[in-house]
Amino acid sequence: MAQRKAERRGFGYIRRLPSKRYQASYIGPDTARHSAPHTFEAKGDAEAWLAEERRACESPQWVAPKDRAALAEARRPVTVGEYAESWIVRRDLRPRTRAHYRSMLDRFILPRFADRPLAAVTPREVAEWHHALAQQTGPTYRAHAYSLLRTLYRAAIAEDEAATSPCRVPGAGQSKRVRKIEPATLAELEALTKAMPERLRAMVLLMAWCALRFGEATELRRKDVDLTNGVLHVRRGVVRVDGERIVGETKTEAGRRDVAVPPHLIPVLRDHLATHAAWGRDGLLFPARDGGNLPHSTFLDHFHDAASAAGRPDLTPHMLRHTGAVLAAQTGATLAELMARLGHTTPAAAMRYQHAAQGRDAQIAAALSAMVEGAK
Repeated sequence: MAQRKAERRGFGYIRRLPSKRYQASYIGPDTARHSAPHTFEAKGDAEAWLAEERRACESPQWVAPKDRAALAEARRPVTVGEYAESWIVRRDLRPRTRAHYRSMLDRFILPRFADRPLAAVTPREVAEWHHALAQQTGPTYRAHAYSLLRTLYRAAIAEDEAATSPCRVPGAGQSKRVRKIEPATLAELEALTKAMPERLRAMVLLMAWCALRFGEATELRRKDVDLTNGVLHVRRGVVRVDGERIVGETKTEAGRRDVAVPPHLIPVLRDHLATHAAWGRDGLLFPARDGGNLPHSTFLDHFHDAASAAGRPDLTPHMLRHTGAVLAAQTGATLAELMARLGHTTPAAAMRYQHAAQGRDAQIAAALSAMVEGAK
């Protein structure tokens, strides 16, 4: 059956289709024909659509019907969830950092703000969210989650996705240490080392006296040890992400460093290389039973037993690094020297160890008085 001719009107055209539905169209301000995005069951509905389009054509901001959906999507406010997903994909992050950010987003940030328009979140909302986090997690993760949200807003402002940041809670990006870390004494360190399996004793000593991170120590290879000059070349680290061990660059650029080995450790290292390290230039100093990188869980099992035997069950592997940092600070090392030895990028972390070393001043003063008493 032939289609009926379009009905000419004062504005636009209406045509009845073989399906008995109605199609509406008009000539727009751009002199092109524009059809309704769908057909109409009743002629009156087609007329109503044309009436709305006629009013739209009188506006300087008129947009063709077919382009309106895309324009509306473009004008739709970006949500926190959308921006966060885009931000994390576009960042060049280390695997462990990416996994940490992903965890912070999924656990703490997105459940509260995912569907909120980025520019609509208020300082009060953020303050209430931050306060509620205290019931969900500890102070460290609470500070990390807040810092990540603040970082997202700084990036959004730089990219003109938001005008201001609602993250204005004073000190929320910092966490106070729940308990004071007490470094191991020399006697405790010696007892701890002796209680470890022979193949891991040198690792404990290097983590303490050279202030190495666990991931740095377990990725050390023969080529990284210079016994002639007494230097460790720290160039890589190994991290565990989603159950997979990943070897890559050091945690920070500053982490790529050369660390002088205290002379009293050279014989220990020489003996370890001869008896326990894997063979070859790329042989691991502290290989696992299967020849790969030593798992943190394996080391931890031995370490906990050894720490208890040494009378310091509170010690953790990372506290070995803390111990080494404090020992270095007690030698009078400057802030810059501590930063270089520990691989820190900012002075703040190294300052903690200098402060810890300064805390011995009272002990020194007491020892001086004891000398006087002894002389009397």
